[in-house]
Amino acid sequence: MRGLARGFCVYGLEKDSPCGPIHAIFGMTMALTKANHRLTEAQYLEIERAADFKSEFFDGEMFAMAGGSRRHSLIASNLIRELGNQLKGRPCVVYNSDLRIKIETSGLYTYPDASVVCGASKSVTGADDTIVNPVLLAEVLSDSTEAYDRGRKSEQYRQIPSLREYLLINQNEPHIELMVRGENKWILHEASGANARIELPALEITLSLTEIYLNVSLLDED
Repeated sequence: MRGLARGFCVYGLEKDSPCGPIHAIFGMTMALTKANHRLTEAQYLEIERAADFKSEFFDGEMFAMAGGSRRHSLIASNLIRELGNQLKGRPCVVYNSDLRIKIETSGLYTYPDASVVCGASKSVTGADDTIVNPVLLAEVLSDSTEAYDRGRKSEQYRQIPSLREYLLINQNEPHIELMVRGENKWILHEASGANARIELPALEITLSLTEIYLNVSLLDED
């Protein structure tokens, strides 16, 4: 995923703010200490739809998301194209990071780098721009968010009943990790090297790392 900003706005309820009609706190902390500053989900969605940048939402707080690097953007674009090509003609839709996901068990709202929904999509009540039933989620790892994507975020993603596969893509070298839901556990699969391939059993497709990392080497020549 794109990194959470180091200097960010944590939104509460005050009306006078340098970030607009909300309270802004800049700095390293990601917590508000006063309970009455916490937002409802409806307030978050209202603010988010009017904002010109994306924010995650968890436990009454919003966390602005920083933009990704060119390498991050290229790998995510390659992944989405490859997923779309492989799933063409099937009842599955591939989405980029503009699609918001809600984890219903925890209340986290976030924007995966890529997601796939097969069959009818299920939206949050009153929020048809937010879905709750992805089959696959993917994150391109960044130095600032790798621990989050592997740890707490992974834990929350795996609580989604419909989710069958979670992809973690290294942006510094051709390496992909795939977590696949088993009967009673999640099973890790890995693929390394520019010529490697990795099978996604739930979607019944195979991804080529050559395609996922296509033209990434050109960025190193700049």
